[in-house]
Amino acid sequence: MFTVPKTAGNHPRLFAGVVAAIVLAGAGAAAVFSSAAPSPPRPVRQALPPRPPVEVVQDLPQLAAAMQARPRFMGGVLVAKGDTVLFRQVYGPAHVDRGEPLALDSEFLLASISKQFTAAAILKLQDDGKLKIGDPVCHWIQPCPAAWASLKIHHLLSHTSGIPDLMARPQWGLARVTPVTLDQLTEDSKAYGLQFEPGSKIRYNNAAFNLAAAIVEKASGMAFSDYLQTTFFQPLGMTRTGLGDGGETVMGYANYPSGLAAQTIPNVSVVMGAGALHSTLDDMLAWELALHRGHVLTPYSYAQMTGDHAPADTPSERGRHRRDWGYGLFANRLGEQVSPSFEDRQIYHTGSWAGFRNLISYQPDHDVTVIVLSNNYHQRDEVFLIVQQAMAEALGRDFPQALNRNGPARGSPAPQPAD
Repeated sequence: MFTVPKTAGNHPRLFAGVVAAIVLAGAGAAAVFSSAAPSPPRPVRQALPPRPPVEVVQDLPQLAAAMQARPRFMGGVLVAKGDTVLFRQVYGPAHVDRGEPLALDSEFLLASISKQFTAAAILKLQDDGKLKIGDPVCHWIQPCPAAWASLKIHHLLSHTSGIPDLMARPQWGLARVTPVTLDQLTEDSKAYGLQFEPGSKIRYNNAAFNLAAAIVEKASGMAFSDYLQTTFFQPLGMTRTGLGDGGETVMGYANYPSGLAAQTIPNVSVVMGAGALHSTLDDMLAWELALHRGHVLTPYSYAQMTGDHAPADTPSERGRHRRDWGYGLFANRLGEQVSPSFEDRQIYHTGSWAGFRNLISYQPDHDVTVIVLSNNYHQRDEVFLIVQQAMAEALGRDFPQALNRNGPARGSPAPQPAD
């Protein structure tokens, strides 16, 4: 096991808001997509704190002990409450063949955690008056298939578009490893009919977020990567975050009967708007603080991003109460899936792609952020349990010892094949 030796090592108030109080004339068609569920907390714009020093912190003793008992875990863990980092450490190799251990500032592929950036880009363009989430997709994507006549940007962001996802298409195995442009991804999506009427069902969808990225380009007049850099990454000091593998991204791995195997063909081009970003623990902490403190979106757009847009008749997931489906984010009581359990609502997203398995979760009532980025695809359960152990200890709850997928829990992260 590789570790980094230890060196040295207020939370904001989030007030419950009511979306209706924010909706003013000019919100237009976007208003029809507001959830009937209680509004999520409104971000209160506060000055962002200075970036904390990137050093080992292990001020959660139960988590530290649990991590030492996981000699095979590969990845990084960061826990913060408000501005204070409670835990930051990395474990395992960055590149096995080179004998390089992970560093505190190692860059990981985010996979589907990237979706929240695409959603935030759309909502930021809405805030700037460049588009509305109620706009027809055909206003921005032309020529447009006749089947898309009722398709709105909202449907793309909420997984309710009905467009067949990438892995539901013929020859996915070949497409998975073939470099492609965003324009080519758009044209490919045009070739398929809809699986259901937009807005009538929920089905996790990477292709829809690729289309959303194309709309970002159309509405902004900039390349998708440039828009993210100038609008989010540069202002927030996220200097180690970008689109693509970045050249500095650590190697992703998978467990096979023959042993640990490097995943050498990430080809994130095929998920350009859905899973192509790379970042670090501390860059993602900077993003979480900015997003949830009102530095990224207006309160109205933030409420849309973190609301629930699933149809009322959406069924439960594997016998459990379903999650809330936001724009590039989910919400649920994930702590109900561990033992001992806890019920705090968490805003989160998972990510898995090309040897990476990630989960970032935010607890709004107590301003707790937990970031776990792993460069081993087959560590889904470990990643989930680590996040819940970290969240529980930071919140002062009983420390979970195991998963409890079959208990009375109502929430499920339900990782998707390409999340």
